[in-house]
Amino acid sequence: MRMVELIEKKKNGYPLTREEIRFIVQGYVQGKIPDYQVSAWAMAVYFKGMTVQETSELTMAMAESGDQLELSLPGKVFVDKHSSGGVGDKTTLVVAPLVAACGVPVAKMSGRGLGHTGGTIDKLSAIPGFRVELGEQEFLQQVGRIGLAVIAQTGRMVPADKKLYALRDVTATIDSIPMIASSIMSKKIAAGAQGVVLDVKYGSGAFMATLEEAETLAEIMIGIGKNLGRDMVAVLSSMDQPLGRAVGNGIEVLEAIECLQGNGPDDLMEVCLELASWMLVLGKKAATITEAGEILKDTLQSGRAWEKFLAFVQAQGGDTAVLHAKNLPLASEKIVYKAERAGYIQHIDARKIGLLAMVLGAGRENKDSEIDFGAGVYLLKKAGDAVQAGEPLCMLHTSSAEKSSLGLAKAAEAITIGEEKPLLKPTVSTVIR
Repeated sequence: MRMVELIEKKKNGYPLTREEIRFIVQGYVQGKIPDYQVSAWAMAVYFKGMTVQETSELTMAMAESGDQLELSLPGKVFVDKHSSGGVGDKTTLVVAPLVAACGVPVAKMSGRGLGHTGGTIDKLSAIPGFRVELGEQEFLQQVGRIGLAVIAQTGRMVPADKKLYALRDVTATIDSIPMIASSIMSKKIAAGAQGVVLDVKYGSGAFMATLEEAETLAEIMIGIGKNLGRDMVAVLSSMDQPLGRAVGNGIEVLEAIECLQGNGPDDLMEVCLELASWMLVLGKKAATITEAGEILKDTLQSGRAWEKFLAFVQAQGGDTAVLHAKNLPLASEKIVYKAERAGYIQHIDARKIGLLAMVLGAGRENKDSEIDFGAGVYLLKKAGDAVQAGEPLCMLHTSSAEKSSLGLAKAAEAITIGEEKPLLKPTVSTVIR
């Protein structure tokens, strides 16, 4: 079997067999197939797609490329949550401790930033001292002790996805539905949770541009999960404008703290509570979404969710003093972008804001790029808000004065002001089971 022949086969639109897919995955992990050939194959997949059977085989090949966890606690159902990627999406930082504080254990592997979207592991890494890598036994022991652990994907678990994830980021193949579905589900299968809640984004800041594409991705992932015995739910939510107001790493941790203390932005809280509600239902902690909502409301108001977040950060070596003080270091240069005219914010393009944050230093331009954890964007206005000429619209944080003018230009491209107040769509669109 030769890799060039498999690239040619997929380029011409033919489905690959189980053996051919495993040849690619195993060869890439073992270093027998070089980046440039896998890049060519990934681009062929991007244009020609994969059948449901191919996608399932790719998922299993990646899941079986490394270790797989078996999660078990007496009387507990483990529930995982995964987002398909968005701008300002810090939901894991809120949802994981909130759900764990309700008595449903969360053992989660998360990713780093991909393209214009941020990654949970990068956000957690903005907390001084926080360890994103734990050994398998330490990971499981922490979940047993406090009910929550979030770690980076280890080299021993789903190594095929880790390599392919980084390659997709720099080869313009990130928004391939089969690749996204197999990437997400391989990690969920390997991580061992019995229930999975999928947060599938669509819109300008997501990998899925339309609701229809998001539904397709959700249905593929649900099908994969159910075939493998997982209890599955997908929540479809809009990513036409950033979720919440903060976009970056440290700046998003600060906003997550506000959420856990009951003061988060409405759109972010709506998505977090929807996801957390379904996690409680799948975790057998609530029989209905309504009952789950009441449990979550009480957990937030009591302070138990915030306490669980602090216990989680402390358990993984993070400095909780800076969290109490809300004193995570932000980049030294602060630039205000102001409205050039009066009117209403018509639209804030999430993708352009994500790219703006990346330019400021909050994301990776290639797989070896260093991240500035203090860089990012804070939106002072959101779509639908009235503004006056000269009124501040957003604050840009960067460590490079040279990036200031470019940042202001990109902010101007991302924010549209018009005369009429826009009709806004709901953040959460639908739920698929």
